[in-house]
Amino acid sequence: MERTLYLPSLSGSSSGSSSGSSSGSRSGNGDPLLPLNEKTCQRRQSQQIPRFKAVLGHCLYRRVIVWTLVGLALIAVVISHSQHVWVSDMVGYAKGSTGPVVESKSDISDKADGSAQKDLPNTVVVVSVSDGSQKPAPKIEDDKLSQEEDKKETEKFEKEAKEKPWLRYPHLDGYFHGLKSLVKKSELVAEYPNATEAAPLPAPPINTHRVPQPTPYNPYTTNEDPIKPCYLDKENKISAPDMLAYDGVPQHMPDPVIGSHELLGLRDDVCFDRFGRFGPYGFGYAKEDGGAGVGEDTEDSNSDSVWAKTGKINYNSIDWSDAQERCSEANKDRLVQPDGESGELPKAATKTQGKTVRQAVVVRCYTSYRWTPMAIVNFRALITELSLKSGGEYTVHILLHVLNSDEPIWADDSVVQRILDENIPPEFQSLVTLWREAEMALYYPGEFKNEQSNPTAQDVRGVYRAAHLPLQVFASQHPEYEYFWNWEMDMRHLGNYFELFDRVGRWAASQPRSLMWERNERYYLPSYHGSWDNFTKTVDKDHVESGKQGILGPADFPGKTSLRFEERGESPLPDDCGEGQDVTQCGVGEGADLITFNPIFEVLDSGWVFSNDIAGYTDVTGDSPPRRSCIVTAARLSRRLLLAMHEDVWRHRRTMFSEMFPASIALHRGFKAIYAPHPISLERAWTPVGSAVDQAFNSGRDHSTSGSNSPFYLGNEHVHKGTSFYYHSTFAGLLWRRWLGYPQMDGRGRSSESNSGDLRGGIEEEKRADGSGRMCLRSMLLHPIKSEAPDE
Repeated sequence: MERTLYLPSLSGSSSGSSSGSSSGSRSGNGDPLLPLNEKTCQRRQSQQIPRFKAVLGHCLYRRVIVWTLVGLALIAVVISHSQHVWVSDMVGYAKGSTGPVVESKSDISDKADGSAQKDLPNTVVVVSVSDGSQKPAPKIEDDKLSQEEDKKETEKFEKEAKEKPWLRYPHLDGYFHGLKSLVKKSELVAEYPNATEAAPLPAPPINTHRVPQPTPYNPYTTNEDPIKPCYLDKENKISAPDMLAYDGVPQHMPDPVIGSHELLGLRDDVCFDRFGRFGPYGFGYAKEDGGAGVGEDTEDSNSDSVWAKTGKINYNSIDWSDAQERCSEANKDRLVQPDGESGELPKAATKTQGKTVRQAVVVRCYTSYRWTPMAIVNFRALITELSLKSGGEYTVHILLHVLNSDEPIWADDSVVQRILDENIPPEFQSLVTLWREAEMALYYPGEFKNEQSNPTAQDVRGVYRAAHLPLQVFASQHPEYEYFWNWEMDMRHLGNYFELFDRVGRWAASQPRSLMWERNERYYLPSYHGSWDNFTKTVDKDHVESGKQGILGPADFPGKTSLRFEERGESPLPDDCGEGQDVTQCGVGEGADLITFNPIFEVLDSGWVFSNDIAGYTDVTGDSPPRRSCIVTAARLSRRLLLAMHEDVWRHRRTMFSEMFPASIALHRGFKAIYAPHPISLERAWTPVGSAVDQAFNSGRDHSTSGSNSPFYLGNEHVHKGTSFYYHSTFAGLLWRRWLGYPQMDGRGRSSESNSGDLRGGIEEEKRADGSGRMCLRSMLLHPIKSEAPDE
């Protein structure tokens, strides 16, 4: 509520002024509304009244003096109390209070370590509340209650920070600088990792000149046969659009802490704003114009250049399956085709006459999934960039889980159409393959014995415990593809999808099999390990000191049974791994059977909650089979890996938890598995630089993620919440929504929750004349994205 100052009444007077002549007498001295008689004033001065009482008399100059002094005293009291409230609230803000935060006309830099701010401005403007609304400063009588709440919040934070020390590290601001602060990569001073300057860094200089224009981004240039252009429409009039990028990055943009752009061949000298990235696919214009009806309420200065070449494409009548088929047909001479008789791909397909193997991108969805406008825009980008712009190298599919197993999806086409109409946008319906859990019981009948653990108390064939089953069936029915990307609806990529998938695949193929399992179980941290070559030497050293035997080829264990390819005497290893060959070159150039986006760790003694969720393995000796796992199921799997998993389930009735089964079968059968260290960012400046992150993320056995004290142990997993990629990350969603142009509670301060802190970003902040404009980020894979707009 508004503060109110109560001043003494001016209507009171001495006894002398309350008596005398009537109100109509101008010569008397009793009417308080009339001027005092000067003689009366002089007569009273002559009386023997103590001198200090003279200032209370009725003479005009005395009244001026007295009320001036009284006013100054009252002002001093108010200022003193205001300063107390200001400092109290600002200390709360510095500690990250989720309660009121006093703002000023000056910028205030956050401190997450609990220290008070220096050089606090003394102009109180307004109090911001955690829900983004504003209200006047609290009344004085509310201070005690506010202090008690602040104390409780501090105690809560101290308790949480004792278990999660990283909460005390300061937040990074460099991600949120915009287009007006672009610099060449050579001029970039990264806010973090930075060994010479402590984060957060001051705001960078603002470019007052016109913001540079984005240009088409083309990661498709190769020395192979040229790609024939593909079109959205059957009349070949609407070309597949280009996404756009800006040359340079905002000053102080943090570098990724985990993984590397340069290592994988991803460009890190450009950045992407929301319009250049998604404008070509319907972001930024209305549904009646064929767009998605999203982004129109955000800052959009100079965004028209996105549609200068193509115009705003009308996506209302696009059939994406038809567009993909026409593109593949136009480029079939570039692509490896299945054998006409067997329907299978030829052996060593990746080296067949220099042609390109086809890959399926299988996006997992389910009935009742809410297709937001941004989900639709993102899906258009996925298809355009991976399929149409690549000349059909990739084909996007939707694997739709029908949650109601009573739906008769085989009974009548009208049932299927109803399900599609209720759950899938019309433009994507032709991409869908339906499945139900009841169907998996038909493909994989029989009893799965020796279930060791079932933390979720769900069925062994259920999607949560065995998400790979429908993908295995899908792979068995699609021999035209060499690789299958298992993708999720809650993933977003700030960059070109083809560049990510292509560069990750090429890099994985270049990796040798020697010590691959040992490299796989470690996070690569450039600020700690240095170059990739130095990292591999460090892994080699740690491995030697561990005394453990290296893994090259299939892993043996009691009760292991053979698959058909093994019974035929076929080796899973390439020819360059044979006897007498250079072991360091074993597997170089071989396409990886499994590519993951997080480390592949050994689950034994790791404390991971699903470590023992396995079924069907005969345990003669009392030992469990060796197992590896990767958190987050998004990955690339070869067809031979999926068919091996398929056979192990239907033939031997063996299975494991969803995130464990692909990596474990790759280990058992001797397939090539690679963790690709893609760029992952942190929201805070961990210190000491490098070593602090290594201690938390490679906290397991032998400086890895495996074994005792693994970062995937339930009590340690919290360190991932502030990363841009992990299943329970809070930073990924915050960064995504800020990049889309929506204000967010930034999560700073005395809580790890994403709805705490202060409201930042949005159209008003991005439009400020002294601001840096809308955000522009390097390519980055974000997960999970559970909401995308203020109304979600």
